[in-house]
Amino acid sequence: MTINKQTHTWQYWLFFLAGLEIITIAINFFYAPINIAAGGSTGIAILVDAVWGINRSITVLVVNALLLILATIFLGKETLKKAALGSLLLPVLMAITPSFKLTSNNMLAVIYGGVLMGIGVSMLYRINASAGGTTIPPLIFKKYFYLDPTLTLLMLDMSIILLNVFVDGIEAVLLAAFSQIITTLTMRYTETGLDKKYQVTIMSNENLEQIKEMLQQDYEGLTVYNVVGGYSDEDKQQLVIVVDPNEYGQLVAKVRAIDGEAFIVTENIAKVHGGKWRI
Repeated sequence: MTINKQTHTWQYWLFFLAGLEIITIAINFFYAPINIAAGGSTGIAILVDAVWGINRSITVLVVNALLLILATIFLGKETLKKAALGSLLLPVLMAITPSFKLTSNNMLAVIYGGVLMGIGVSMLYRINASAGGTTIPPLIFKKYFYLDPTLTLLMLDMSIILLNVFVDGIEAVLLAAFSQIITTLTMRYTETGLDKKYQVTIMSNENLEQIKEMLQQDYEGLTVYNVVGGYSDEDKQQLVIVVDPNEYGQLVAKVRAIDGEAFIVTENIAKVHGGKWRI
C-alpha cells in the first residue's frame, strides 16, 4: 500500500487509525483480560488496573501526557509532533473499544496479542508515525547519553514485564516475555512483507551460455557479473536472478539438466521492488 507521507491524505489517516485500533484490540481483547503487561504505557496501565482498579485508558493518557512533556523539554517540537497524536488517540480508542476475554487459554491470548501488537506497531512505522508512550525515554537517553534506543527500549519494556510478578506471579512474567518475542518476530516479517523471494547465483565452467539462454527465455531480471575465479585466477561470469519460491525448484532442475556440476548459491530476500514486482 502506497502512502503519501508528506500531504497526509485520507489513506494516511485511515492507515494511522487502523494501526492504533489494532494495538487497542491487542490490549483490550487479549492482554488486559488476563492481566499481562507486555511493556509500554499500556502495560503500565494494565498493572495499575489490576492492582488499584484505575481505568486503563486514563492511566495511558496520564503516562503518555507526562512523556510528551518530557519530549517537549528534552527533544523539541519535531519529536513532539510525531508522537503527540498517537499518544493522545490511543487512550481514546482504548476507552471506546469494548474490552472482553476472547479466549480462556492464556498462551493463545499472548500469541494473538503479540501478533496484533506487532502488526499495529509496524503499520505506524510504515507511515513514520508513532503511538508515543515509552518510545520517548529511549530517544532522550540517545540524545544525552548516546545509548542505543533499541537497547534502552528493550530494558524499559523488560522492567515493565518483570512487574507482572507482583500481580500474577512468575508465569505472568514468562507469558509477557514470550508475547514480546512474538511481537518482535511479527514486526520483522510485517515490515518487509510476507512474500519472500530467492536470489540465486549460478556459475558454470562449461555450459554458462546455455544456462544464460534458458534464464533469458524463461525468467525475468537476469543479471550477469564479471568475476575472477579464486583458484584459477581466470575471468569468469556469474549469473544472478531473483525468483518466487514456487519457481525455485523448477529453476534448479533446469540448471542441473544443462550442467549437473553447476555451482548454485541461494539467498533469502526480504523484499523486491521494481520489474515484475511493482508493489
